[in-house]
Amino acid sequence: MSRALEAAGAGHWRLAVVAETGSTNDDLAAAARAGEPPGAVLVADLQTAGRGRLGRRWAAPAGSSLAVSVLVRPGVAADAWGWLPLLTGLSAAEAVASTTGLDARLKWPNDVLVGGRKLAGLLAERVPSPAGDLAVLGIGLNTDLGADELPVPTATSLALEGAAVTDRTPVLAALLVALARRLAAWEGAAGDAVACGLADAYAARCDTLGRRVRLELPGAPAREGTAEGVDADGRLVVDGTAYAAGDVTHLR
Repeated sequence: MSRALEAAGAGHWRLAVVAETGSTNDDLAAAARAGEPPGAVLVADLQTAGRGRLGRRWAAPAGSSLAVSVLVRPGVAADAWGWLPLLTGLSAAEAVASTTGLDARLKWPNDVLVGGRKLAGLLAERVPSPAGDLAVLGIGLNTDLGADELPVPTATSLALEGAAVTDRTPVLAALLVALARRLAAWEGAAGDAVACGLADAYAARCDTLGRRVRLELPGAPAREGTAEGVDADGRLVVDGTAYAAGDVTHLR
């Protein structure tokens, strides 16, 4: 896998692969707190206690998914970090599209969809370290899951969608290349998502925009309305109000 990353131009990342772990995010966060510098990538063949957004648990049979976490230190002001989950989701969708031929779309903030079904979920977490705050970006992407192995009926996998490629290695390589490119552009624009083209690229691939949605909010009643856009801070604007966090359902 390391040689494949080098051949794809992603060899500057430091890759480690383990047969089994509870959570790659937890492992990489612990390493960061112990002094691990940014650039580390951890892949697990089997992840038994993966975590998604809003505390959801995530697990899949060994070898059936790409379970990976990436350690980064965004070179932008802390108040711009709200774009980091969206940037990561966009990078994952771009990687899927470029390697598999599938039309990968996004549900705000960073679920990757194919045909309206969830292919991948992401979790970005801020981690304090001896050298300053880092971010752990966790991605769980279904590669070879069969229909009887899906965690929920609204999920899918590369295999089920008839992807040209289901091998996780080229998908991972493309993801790391896209992530590095998007991070560099974002940092070069001092965290300005509009100036670096991130905002437009995200909007072009986001299926949430322009749709009626239900937004489940932490500690507040759910809201329904039209998703009008994503603001300069990466927040979803629904009927004129911007929301930084929430679980979106696309309404038909």
